Amino acid sequence: MRLRVEFTTEPFDLDEAPAHAMAAREVIEAAELDAVDVGPFGNTAEGGADAVLSAVDALLRKSLEAGATRISLQVNVIGAGE
Repeated sequence: MRLRVEFTTEPFDLDEAPAHAMAAREVIEAAELDAVDVGPFGNTAEGGADAVLSAVDALLRKSLEAGATRISLQVNVIGAGE
């Protein structure tokens, strides 16, 4: 099964990326995921279910430890039709 995760961390800081956003970015970029897209207002990544779920667990833990007060995420099953 393949999954797509979309996430944002808050609070936002338009002047520089906050520590929690950098922590999330490091987790996603280090994970064995495909099609990683990191942006200022939203991030997406795709991969196998185990890799995505492990990355989401690490992302939540590291971002909260780094000061995130809110993390919004959506996980979708993606198939051959998408």
